[in-house]
Amino acid sequence: MFQKRQGLIIWLHSLKHVKMIRRYGNLHYVSKRMKYVVMYCHMDEIEERIEKLSSYSFIKKVEPSYKPFLKLEFESKVDKAKEYDYKMGI
Repeated sequence: MFQKRQGLIIWLHSLKHVKMIRRYGNLHYVSKRMKYVVMYCHMDEIEERIEKLSSYSFIKKVEPSYKPFLKLEFESKVDKAKEYDYKMGI
């Protein structure tokens, strides 16, 4: 039903070709000052998109986002001394 997506960060020499990049995926953000584009596309097409986009002369570098591969569930470690103080009512 839902396909997993992955982000691409595309560094550009000039922003005038952003409209052409739009057909390769969903544009999420365009930075005018730093000249980069954040784009999302399906994970199974990511390698093809990187190769195709890297071949253009107006693109400096294409980097994949590693967010789908990171663990986003965090654990909190409680300090024993602080836990004791909270129980005492200090």
